[in-house]
Amino acid sequence: MRVEGLDPGAADAGTVGQVENAPLAFGTAVARPRAIRLNAKKTALAIGSTLVAINMWTGAPLFALWVASQLVTSISLTMGGFVLVVVVLALVEVLLTLLLTWIHATYDEITGRPLEARRTSPWLRSMRGEREDVRRTRTPSSPLEKAVMVTVVVAVLTFEVWLFFFAHYMYPGGNV
Repeated sequence: MRVEGLDPGAADAGTVGQVENAPLAFGTAVARPRAIRLNAKKTALAIGSTLVAINMWTGAPLFALWVASQLVTSISLTMGGFVLVVVVLALVEVLLTLLLTWIHATYDEITGRPLEARRTSPWLRSMRGEREDVRRTRTPSSPLEKAVMVTVVVAVLTFEVWLFFFAHYMYPGGNV
């Protein structure tokens, strides 16, 4: 039995443990399933990150309004209903943020992306610019970060289009 990418001693032994623990060359029969599983995990995490980010803008507010509509019996707006919406929205947003953080940490662990050093607040930085070289060597944004950035931009643009073109409201003192 000859497995490409292994030394001859490990390939002749033929035991499963030696084949799994041996260094693999990319493109070998054993490395392909591992690469496919890794890509599937990365894709699932990217999709999960996008869904969580979208739900931060749409699902969480709708869920908070739904919970309040189920618990408040009054037809008119009450302070209790308003507080309930705010509290439920805050709790759901915190949970979604923790979930997004966990997804991002898992993605970084799977891909081997190095952890970024803690950032120093601008008012605590030296005026001499010593850390300029550190800032230049930062790692680029991950696909998960890019997905969250896109959802933020889409949400803000959608809100602006709704506000300026579809929201029917009265300006104070105006007839619009």
